[in-house]
Amino acid sequence: MFMYEQELHSLLKKLQQGELEVDDVYNKIKTLPYEDLGFAKLDHHRGLRDNFPEVIFCPGKSVAQIEEIFIRLAEQSANVLATRADEAVLQTIREKIPQVQYDPLARLLYLRRNSPPCPGQVAVITAGTADLPVAEEAALTLEIMGAEVTRIYDVGVAGIHRLFDKITLINACQAVIVVAGMEGALASVVGGLTSRPVIAVPTSVGYGASFNGLAPLLAMLNSCASGVAVVNIDNGFGAAAMALAILKARD
Repeated sequence: MFMYEQELHSLLKKLQQGELEVDDVYNKIKTLPYEDLGFAKLDHHRGLRDNFPEVIFCPGKSVAQIEEIFIRLAEQSANVLATRADEAVLQTIREKIPQVQYDPLARLLYLRRNSPPCPGQVAVITAGTADLPVAEEAALTLEIMGAEVTRIYDVGVAGIHRLFDKITLINACQAVIVVAGMEGALASVVGGLTSRPVIAVPTSVGYGASFNGLAPLLAMLNSCASGVAVVNIDNGFGAAAMALAILKARD
């Protein structure tokens, strides 16, 4: 483990001598370790403090950097996730870790070796087919982390009758993610039809006046439906993290 040896030894000695309780030592250890790669500091114990272990955001990093981070995380964690990855990253990492998987629609590169089931279920809903990349980023992230997902796709307000016969499915879930571009109205509609918490994800899908997702973002922020929260444009991962936090808060 990557941990300051002297500090760890001191903590364990205090535990042995009765100066600290087991819970005190646990709370200190879980915030201690990180690995300094020079260009990145890897938080190997994030999964102890949060609902997700450390996740790699690929844009802005070189393939070599992503490869080293991924391999080091895989040495310490059962599951590793890299978002917004491309085929070049997949080919490089697969040479070192053959079990790695890649979803080109969600652009997720991941290693899944142990995902304890997370109680509860999340509905992931899209307005249109063009919203699928963001929706699948959310849905697959949840599944990698052990949650059950119900996908309800292409039920936008332009054909709202497609949504109505899905209400029972939606209400059977404990959280709802709504992914929509254009004018982003679907989040308000769903929010008005269910008591479940709704996480709205604006996408950059749309014509010029949608301003690459700004129009649906503002529409969702101004929703008159109660119980609707909003994450950033195209942020399927962020929506998944919030949905998982809702599920785990029920434990």
